[in-house]
Amino acid sequence: MSWLSKLFKKEPVLEPANLSLLKTDLHSHLIPAIDDGSKSLEDSINMIRTFKEMGYSKVITTPHVMSDFYKNTPETILGGLETVREELKRQSIDVEIEAAAEYYLDETLEPQIKTGKLLTFGKNYLLFELPFMTEPPNLASFIFELQTNGYNPILAHPERYGFYYKEFEKYRELSEKGVHLQINILSLVGHYGPEAQKIAERLIDEGLVTFLGSDCHNVMHQQGIELARTKPYFHKLLNSGKLKNAEL
Repeated sequence: MSWLSKLFKKEPVLEPANLSLLKTDLHSHLIPAIDDGSKSLEDSINMIRTFKEMGYSKVITTPHVMSDFYKNTPETILGGLETVREELKRQSIDVEIEAAAEYYLDETLEPQIKTGKLLTFGKNYLLFELPFMTEPPNLASFIFELQTNGYNPILAHPERYGFYYKEFEKYRELSEKGVHLQINILSLVGHYGPEAQKIAERLIDEGLVTFLGSDCHNVMHQQGIELARTKPYFHKLLNSGKLKNAEL
């Protein structure tokens, strides 16, 4: 096939994937007014209701924790979780919701590992993200400390880290070290740009993705998820047998 025919080749549109097969979304920002996600309790409830309508039965929401910006603590996160749970109960919305965090890897995070205060979910999974400009120098030591202290690391949206785009072997190395890779659903519709989409698809092709997350901040993101459900790579990942969402 010539490059010109590839350019104009239409991607097939499939029937929307059945999200009840995933059961659980593990990356979102649904606790109101504590990070750049939900702005109000009403927004939170509306988004959670939409997740239920999509087929999810459980949501693990993960507010940002950043030492210099979103200074959330277990108390602020779990307190917000209880507020959301109470409103879900009041409105008789039957969705299980838990909370952990999306930890930003800077120089303040690694020393917290031994405190026992980091928020986790499932099999002691800890979700963390990297700076978008460059790999932090303490990444290897951070992963080692997590694992030797009984945590199972999950790297959030690896397809968005441009410094790995020309070093794809880094993704394999992380996976071989026992780091789970969680891609964002919206990457499969180009929400973060064509390069992020290309890397997400290659990660799927090579069987390196073990978690799929919405990274939902607002209702617009959920509209993108609806589109992603019709994409071949979404179906390919859902049917790969690699995803562990349903185990959470």
